[in-house]
Parts: sequence; C-alpha cells; structure tokens
Amino acid sequence: MIDGFDDDPLTGADAVPADRDLDNSLRPSTLQDFIGQPKVREQLELVLHAARARGRTPDHILLSGPPGLGKTSLAMIIAAEMGAAIRITSGPALERAGDLAAMLSNLVEGDVLFIDEIHRIARPAEEMLYLAMEDFRVDVVVGKGPGATSIPLDIAPFTLVGATTRSGALTGPLRDRFGFTAHMEFYEPSELVRVLTRSAVILGIDIDDDAAAEVAGRSRGTPRIANRLLRRVRDYAEVRGDGSVDVTAARAALAVYDVDELGLDRLDRAVLGALVRGFGGGPVGVSTLAVAVGEEPSTVEEVCEPFLVRAGMIARTPRGRVATAAAWHHLGLTPPPDAIDRVHGVRAREETLFD
Repeated sequence: MIDGFDDDPLTGADAVPADRDLDNSLRPSTLQDFIGQPKVREQLELVLHAARARGRTPDHILLSGPPGLGKTSLAMIIAAEMGAAIRITSGPALERAGDLAAMLSNLVEGDVLFIDEIHRIARPAEEMLYLAMEDFRVDVVVGKGPGATSIPLDIAPFTLVGATTRSGALTGPLRDRFGFTAHMEFYEPSELVRVLTRSAVILGIDIDDDAAAEVAGRSRGTPRIANRLLRRVRDYAEVRGDGSVDVTAARAALAVYDVDELGLDRLDRAVLGALVRGFGGGPVGVSTLAVAVGEEPSTVEEVCEPFLVRAGMIARTPRGRVATAAAWHHLGLTPPPDAIDRVHGVRAREETLFD
C-alpha cells in the first residue's frame, strides 16, 4: 500500500510469498486481539454489535490512514465478527464496470467486500458502485449503440469495506455513501512493543523487553514495519548469535540493515544529506532533490517525504523543501541561524525566504 514507505525493500509491502504468509499468520482475528487504535476499535464494536442485534448487515465502512496500520486486518476482523465471508480486491484491479458487476453478482447476503486503495478505482466502476451501495442493485448494459439495453440486476445485501491511504482523493459522492469512516493513526512506541511481543510469541522468537523497545522505536509508528524489522533482527540473531534477541543484537542487526535510531533508512538519509550538504538546507524543488539522490521524484515524494515531514526534519514551503534544525542535528551538523526549528519558527523562516 503506498502505505509512504511501501517501495522500501525492507519495510514495504512488496514482499515475497513467504513473507506474505507470515504477515497473514500475524494478523489478529478479533477486535480484542487487535492492538492499538482504541477509538477505532470502540467505534467499530458499536457498529458491529448494533448490526448483529438488528439482524442486518453493517453500514458500509471506510478505513483511512497511512499504509501498514492494519486496515486489511480490520476488514478481515469485520467479516469474522459478523460471521460472514470476505471477498478481497483492490481499486486498480477494477478497471471496468463489468469487473465489479461480476464480483457483486456473486456475493451472498451478509458478505463483506473489501476494496483496498479504493481511491484508485476506475470511474465507470465507481459509478456502478454508487447504486450497489445504496440500493443493492446494478445496471448491466447489454449491446452497443442505439440497440444497447440496460438490465437491472439485484444483488444481495452486503457490506463494503473500503481502505484508502489518500482519503482526500476519494470523490465526494463515494465518500458520502459510507455509513462509518474510521481514520487510523500512527502507533505509539508502547503499542508497537505489544505488537512485537505478540508477534514474537507467534514466530517463536526469544526477544527481551529492551530489544522490543529498540525495534519499536525504529518502526516509524507502523506495525507492518515493526514486524518486518523483527524478522530481520531474528535472522541476525540466528546467524550471528545464539538465536535470542537482546538489545545489543537488535542494534547490531538494524545497523546492518541501515535503519538508524529514528527509523531512517539509506534513502531517507541520502535525501537529507543532499538537502543539507548539497543545497545548504534548501529551499529546493522535489525534482532537483530526486536527481541529486538518483531516484524518481515520485519515490522521494511518496516514500521518503511523508516520514521525514512527520519526523520534523523537512518542511514544505511554497518555494520547495527546507531542512529543519532537527535534520542538521541528526546528520551531526550545526544548523545555520535561520534554520527552521522543529516545533517553532516555520512561519518566520518562510517569511525570511520571501524577503
């Protein structure tokens, strides 16, 4: 999911089948097992409990938030809590209205249809989805030209669960048809420690509390990344140690995989280094910055920048990207007097840029 970090070979979603099988084994199966997102869990519990009490299918549900926070896991939990089957697809896979019509016509009453990256669904399929969500009906067009005929087709009542990493990219008509929208937030380190402890038990990894805290602190607030790093730390401990993971082994393993104490990887540090050393802290355009690190602008903008901005190391200004004082300090350099402070001074710095 271009869950910001998904193109990274270590922390991204493009994993080998064995990794995907492990991901599935680590997924919680009930809301009680789901760690973190307390507000979302409470809201979902109310929605699902009320639907079960009425003997009805739940309202359509939209899950939004950065990648790797558990949107797919929650969709599976929704189906499990309702005792229903789940059908999984993605927005880019629904290129034609006929693709969606075929899927909808095969649904059984109460089924959950999960569409990942729903903001990328093709417009013809999206327009068909409007009628399906509201009236549980689709209109199938047969033939072409003047002889074309629209045939109404009733479909079984179902619950659509949509997941998106870019809720702003959803069209208004589609967003308004969801009865409940949940926005998922990044995890706190203490929550990630609980995630790692649970995953370690499932995977049979002997990890102490300090090591779990070390991995959690470098996981960008994202459970998916935490679980990926846990497996790499396990590999290191098994090959170069006795198989148990302590804080020393965790730090050594993460150093091998170029993940520093804040969770920045090689590309993140390359972007910061180019911005600070190559362009004096900016401002500089993203295209120029991408050329400096030998990457595509989309990679810098979608993979590196979200975390660097959230970490307070890069600020976006009308004239380009600017390194904050925190970025200079992280690279072991002294920031210039007019560098943006991590918390304060952004407006003052932008005014300076335009003077």
